[in-house]
Order: sequence, then structure tokens, then C-alpha cells
Amino acid sequence: MGKSRGGLSTKIHAAVDALGNPVRLVLTPGQASEYGAAPALLDGFSPQAVLGDKGYDSTALRDIIQAVGAEPVIPPKKNRLAHIEVDWHCYKDRNLVERFFQKIKQFRRLSTRYERLARNYQSLLCLVSAVIWLA
Repeated sequence: MGKSRGGLSTKIHAAVDALGNPVRLVLTPGQASEYGAAPALLDGFSPQAVLGDKGYDSTALRDIIQAVGAEPVIPPKKNRLAHIEVDWHCYKDRNLVERFFQKIKQFRRLSTRYERLARNYQSLLCLVSAVIWLA
């Protein structure tokens, strides 16, 4: 768990398939940057495109995605000097990840974060993911 102004916090990074079912979940401390966990999400996959929000915008991550053979569909941050084109039609599918997060928020134990240990929280995330796959 990481520390933030509000106390202890954790970020959940999720990779979902084309139907919105979770395929990989990574936990990081709340103060960690988003693009630091992205290589762990991509490890072992060969996607056609990788969709992410502005928090995942970095040149290093774009190079990793292109090395895998995928197209990065990540909108640039406002402070980026070089303009990058984004396939906005493809970017609309990023809502599958947002819908996955809304599904796991239905489980009160996850949304309230009762578990103090990261391994317990990760195991509960895996259990909820299995329930989502079965539904």
C-alpha cells in the first residue's frame, strides 16, 4: 500500500479483453505513476492496439508498445511538445476498462478496501474477476 494525503491507497491497473473481461490485474501504491505498471500489464500479450488514458502517456511506454507490435492509442498530455495523432474511434473502446471498474465497485469489500495486505486485496480482486468471467 502506498501513502497519499488521504492515507493509505492503492491503484488497480487492469488489462481487459475485447469483451471487457479482465485478463490481468496489477496493484501499485497510490503515489506511483500509471505508466510504471504498464509493462507488467503487457508482458506475454501480443495485442493489436493498447488503449490507455492520459496517465499512461510517455515516450518510453509508446516505444515498448510498438516493440510488442501494437499500436498505442493513448491521448497526449497537454504538456507534450510533439503532437501525436490518436485514433479516437478506437479510443472509444477504452470504456470497457471503465465498465470493468464499475463492476468491481459493486463488491463492497473491494470498494471500501477492508484488506490491509496487498496480497489479500489482490486475491479478492482475482476472486471478483472470476465471478465477472462467470456472469
